[in-house]
Amino acid sequence: MLRLTTVTVFCGLAFGALAQDAKPQLEASLAEIEPQVIAWRRDLHEHPELSNREFRTAGIVAEHLRALNFDSVTTGVAHTGVVGILRGGKPGPVIALRADMDGLPVQEQTGLPFASKARGEFNGQDVPVMHACGHDTHVAMLMGAASVLAKHREQLAGTVKFIFQPAEEGAPAGEEGGAALMIKEGVLDGPDAPVAIFGLHAWPITTGTLNYRSAGFMAAADNLEITIKGQQTHGSAPWAGVDPVYIAAQVMTALQAIPGRQLDITRGPAVITIGSIHGGVRGNIIPDEVTMAGTIRTFDEGVREELHAKLRRTVTSITEAAGGTAEITIDGYAPVTSNDPVLLRTMMPTLEWAAGPSKVLEHPPITGAEDYSLFQKRIPGLYLMLGVNQPGVAAGQASPNHSPKFDAYEGALITGVRALVGFSMDYAAAHPGD
Repeated sequence: MLRLTTVTVFCGLAFGALAQDAKPQLEASLAEIEPQVIAWRRDLHEHPELSNREFRTAGIVAEHLRALNFDSVTTGVAHTGVVGILRGGKPGPVIALRADMDGLPVQEQTGLPFASKARGEFNGQDVPVMHACGHDTHVAMLMGAASVLAKHREQLAGTVKFIFQPAEEGAPAGEEGGAALMIKEGVLDGPDAPVAIFGLHAWPITTGTLNYRSAGFMAAADNLEITIKGQQTHGSAPWAGVDPVYIAAQVMTALQAIPGRQLDITRGPAVITIGSIHGGVRGNIIPDEVTMAGTIRTFDEGVREELHAKLRRTVTSITEAAGGTAEITIDGYAPVTSNDPVLLRTMMPTLEWAAGPSKVLEHPPITGAEDYSLFQKRIPGLYLMLGVNQPGVAAGQASPNHSPKFDAYEGALITGVRALVGFSMDYAAAHPGD
């Protein structure tokens, strides 16, 4: 596959929007902010908060942006989100930078001196809370970028909208949240509507690398729930009822034949996973119903629609053949996270400046999903993976995101700050017509 790192369509050097004599000042500001980014990250890591409950985090962010004399700081967006506006000293377009803020109901096992001991309520249960997906680093890096850009706002062409988003991991049951609610509340609209958006995700790969993929990068994700209804009877006489447990077992196996035998995999991979099955209370009672819950991942919208149709047909046919009925709910969480190819190409020199040419790498598709993709459905966007493994630890050798042992090498965070600053400083020069 073609790598894009040699393309320089708007200028020979990164930071075409800056005067040459401003570059040393910018580098000095980046070096100066690095210890503070690490300090923020450690504080946020020690005090994680669950989705739609990021009150402390939002307060820290808002206080920081106000201290930088942002043109405006709005809180309470999509429950706990913060949106800051920084206008540059030169005319230019509006772009957005986004970081997500929420933690996960995970018991931390990293052994870090700043490990989380926090607890929270998740769908009615008291649970431990951990930044097991790196959102603490995302917030810290964007706060660092805010500091650098505010200090150099006279060299900034255009306006930067800072979006600190709650509930990327999904809103609690019965609540709205995340990127969908921010968009619904107008974060991409109005006089400061951005024309492009940029984001980063901490990822367990080679440290300090910026990893990209043109077009489809992360999968679309759909939540799946199947309720199979039968007829309760004694376990010694299954012929006297309809066994939903037996039907569920057949459905479980048959679902795997859909991506394996019924879809054109040359259009993109697909995954169906059932992660939860519940039914019955005793071993000698065949229950009335069984509920199965899972997830669907795809990379092509046509494949996604075809899979949904075949899944409904498969489950319904198997269930009805055995005398039962099925209720199928497919709830879309996020579409494909798909990087705009033109935007990626024009911003490649900025990536090379931020990480170094040898550390800008093409990455295989990721079957994880991101609601950042909802922003990209509205405006062009880039989403990159920042390598945060410890030095010398290769991809696949460290604990993954959502693991109780997930950790980020803090020396990599300044690369993320550089990328966010670079996008802001370079976009106007790369896209003079916006």
